[in-house]
Amino acid sequence: MAGNVTVKGWCPGALRPMLSGDGLVVRVRPRFAALSRNQVLALCDAASRFGTGVIDLTNRANLQIRGVTEAAWPQLMKLLGQAGLVDDDAETEGRRNLLVAPDWIDGDDTHRITGLLLDRLNALPSLPAKVGFAIDAGPAPLLSHESADFRIERNEFGQLLVRADGRDKGALVATPEAAVEALIALSHWFVDSDGLDAGRMRRHDADLPEWAAPRISPARTARVPTLGVQPAGTLYGLIFGQVDAGNLKAAVEKTNAKGMRVTPWRRLILEGGIPGLPCSGLVLDNSAPELNADACAGAPGCAQATVATRELARQLSGAVEGHLHVSGCSKGCARRLASDICVTGREGRYDVIFKGRADGEPDITGLTASQVLEYFGVK
Repeated sequence: MAGNVTVKGWCPGALRPMLSGDGLVVRVRPRFAALSRNQVLALCDAASRFGTGVIDLTNRANLQIRGVTEAAWPQLMKLLGQAGLVDDDAETEGRRNLLVAPDWIDGDDTHRITGLLLDRLNALPSLPAKVGFAIDAGPAPLLSHESADFRIERNEFGQLLVRADGRDKGALVATPEAAVEALIALSHWFVDSDGLDAGRMRRHDADLPEWAAPRISPARTARVPTLGVQPAGTLYGLIFGQVDAGNLKAAVEKTNAKGMRVTPWRRLILEGGIPGLPCSGLVLDNSAPELNADACAGAPGCAQATVATRELARQLSGAVEGHLHVSGCSKGCARRLASDICVTGREGRYDVIFKGRADGEPDITGLTASQVLEYFGVK
């Protein structure tokens, strides 16, 4: 492992962690976007014993433990392995880049397609690390704005379709089994048509094969569920996608949750148990201003960030209108979409971008943190 941890440019996993400013980043990819009660408790224990004691929920609905030392990594892996939270090998882990709509119920098409694709991972070609699949076969898509390259959705008449990211329309498929075959075939077409040069499906402008021609529009994207009691359990928000491991463990025990589902919206669902209970570190207030902001780890936690992020984001939250994104560098890991206000670190100072992304052309450059606050009228 020691030879791998300094390499940049891939998505970290558990078996292939990434070295950052505060140690190794170990990412757990929950199957079906869900963890059992015992798995959640094991993850909390792992973060407390071997990491910083904080768990990150990423915008790809993965869970991260940061601050792991190389010496502690084997012990961490043993604990995660005993809980069933890691794959048999790094290659399988890398292929299991699935984003699953969290509103599935046992046996529905989202659940079935996910299970079928998990069984067929070896049929996928070698793909760039960030290329992934969205299984979103509920009544209306939930994940249209989230990062994925190949999507399973429904049209307005309830028919399944496969859609290549970057295309507004997709192609009909008859059954969950056909949907999986189409995803696998489309991923092979991507490789065979020089998609690796483009890196992502939305940047690949080759004409799709006839069987995948984009003819059918998906149903209108559903709104992100509000915090509170939902059919699957209680949906809680996480400020900047973080939760203290001790608080999460206490919440699971307090609510007697049977498990947890993760989302790409910095929100998690505690399944079953006592619904709607307030829990420390978990947000139930839909109007909390911090929920309308994204912020990455920033400096010194991330080696690529040149500025601190989260404290500035807290101070700006509620003081600016629209969505706020504070990024430690131009990569914009916390949010890929444009924001009303984006504050980006560059060479130890902050740039401000209006209606743009972290890698956009700045409108204001070279501010200190205090100057950013002063500009937006925060005292």
